[in-house]
Amino acid sequence: MAISPNAASRALPIDTNKDGVIDTVAFDSKGDGVINALAVDTDGNGLIDAVAYDTNRDGILDTVAVDIDGDGIVDAVAVDTDGDGIVDAVAVDTDGDGVVDAVAVDTDGDGVIDAVGLDTNGDGLIDAVAIDIDGDGVIDAVAVDTNGDGLIDAVGIDTNGDGLMDTVALDLNGDGLADVVVLDTNGDGFDDGSGTFLS
Repeated sequence: MAISPNAASRALPIDTNKDGVIDTVAFDSKGDGVINALAVDTDGNGLIDAVAYDTNRDGILDTVAVDIDGDGIVDAVAVDTDGDGIVDAVAVDTDGDGVVDAVAVDTDGDGVIDAVGLDTNGDGLIDAVAIDIDGDGVIDAVAVDTNGDGLIDAVGIDTNGDGLMDTVALDLNGDGLADVVVLDTNGDGFDDGSGTFLS
């Protein structure tokens, strides 16, 4: 992973663990004394493992890009959009192909992930979304696009917070409308026989 400051940038090399090897470089792109980026070599192998950026120049590093496996490709990016020190979103490339496979979002800034989007087939489009509406750590709803056409094919809802989907709606013909709704009102994990075909 590389960082390429412009010619006017000022770089400050730092040996944080005093082993004689530079492991952190601080960049002040405008020479105004405000650090805009930090590049860090966490394992001392001479390769940058993480870069933190101050994207809005408020003096707070709000975006961190991490190369987890040391192949020089960014595997995860964490963003603090409001500068409160709490990560609001994380994007992850799990297979190193340069395409984001998962995005996790904390919408209310409480430090708990509220929604996760997954790209299961690697086409760059989110295929599944899981949402924790009440912030209790239990998924309350799931929406899935099984064929990658951009339309939701299935939605599952956990109405009582027991971790089981109580209501499932299916779009069988891909017109964007639910064709079947299945209910599990007693929480046994099985259809109550109340499945309904919708015209």
